[in-house]
Amino acid sequence: MLWRLAPMIYGPTVLFALGEGALLPLLPVFASQLGADVPTAALVASALVVGQLCGNLPAGWAVARIGERAAMAIGGGVAMAAVVGVVFAPNLAVLALSVFAIGLSAAAFGLARHAFMTTRVPLSFRARALSLLGGTFRLGMFVGPFLAAALLAVFDDPRATAWFFGICLVAAVTLVLTGQDPERLVPATPPPGAASGATDADTGEPVTGPVQVPRREPGTGVIRTMWRHRRVLSRLGVAAASLSAVRSARQVVLPVWGVSIGLDAQTIALVVGISGAIDFALFYASGQVMDRFGRLWAALPAMLLMGVGFLALSVTHDGDQAAMWFGVFAAVLGVGNGLSSGILLTLGADAAPQSDPAAFLGSWRTLTDAGGAVAPLLVSATAAVFSFPVATGVMGVIGLLGAAAFVRWVPRP
Repeated sequence: MLWRLAPMIYGPTVLFALGEGALLPLLPVFASQLGADVPTAALVASALVVGQLCGNLPAGWAVARIGERAAMAIGGGVAMAAVVGVVFAPNLAVLALSVFAIGLSAAAFGLARHAFMTTRVPLSFRARALSLLGGTFRLGMFVGPFLAAALLAVFDDPRATAWFFGICLVAAVTLVLTGQDPERLVPATPPPGAASGATDADTGEPVTGPVQVPRREPGTGVIRTMWRHRRVLSRLGVAAASLSAVRSARQVVLPVWGVSIGLDAQTIALVVGISGAIDFALFYASGQVMDRFGRLWAALPAMLLMGVGFLALSVTHDGDQAAMWFGVFAAVLGVGNGLSSGILLTLGADAAPQSDPAAFLGSWRTLTDAGGAVAPLLVSATAAVFSFPVATGVMGVIGLLGAAAFVRWVPRP
């Protein structure tokens, strides 16, 4: 039944990710057209990450109360208004606010489907389903820039990417509102270890009667959920945040490293593109490993590869073969990042209360997104105080510490 509804489950997030991936590289261009210098343009672009970080807790609250479908529709509507703001922004403040609103909408889309997978997908293939969900966002970030380049070649206007995002949003919201609602058609999966009767079998037929969803505990809210699950958030959640930090650092370190060793823009783009292609090609392998052998067997190799990759890269900056080692370790980081696809989604789903996961997932995603948001700031600050190779090595140490934290805190089946 789940695979039959795959277009409805994954389609809206694919459309959102493609539009966002096409718009994201052009955000500094929009800012520069309004008179921003380079640091200000980077700050405007970072408003999207900040918006997503700030949107996770409200999205968790909304999904818990009005459901995934309504939350995605409202998020899509907010994003449409934000796209209009990006196109017609009269100043940098309006542009930054519009980009921030797109981040809020991205949080709603991501959390809604994460909550759906947590309660509806059987544990036996949960990791593969969530790796596919993570792969939809990777698809957008990988294909989106190429779509942006094609749109610029045809229309010679950066606003074409924003209108493309708007078209994607209209299609996504239409699909959400008019298509079959997976939340109503797919019964909630009982928690692991719960007794199941004959009616729990998935016959492949639509659920025509009312779906029996586990009753929510009265008074459950975002803050109370954070406090109730503070131990898992402060242990496993911090380990997950370290993975998010290393992932985010990779996106910053690789292009800047290429510049620092004197490579031209074309070579840097090629190396970073190959690393991204390796990353995208491996997104489903992570889910296979997690479902067959356990979560740790995907998390640990991914963190070790990225930690060792950053540490090894940090000592090659001034060598005679710096360009070759840049290509080699960019590929290593791509493999590590690809093997980590879906890990954060899966661990969050495993740790979430199955009766009402949205509030917990809002806290979980806020914590992991915070790790990703802090990493570029840490790289920049360390490079300013010491050097860029030292900053790269610091991220490698964080990767190895995160690997040790996963060994300690990932639950064993």
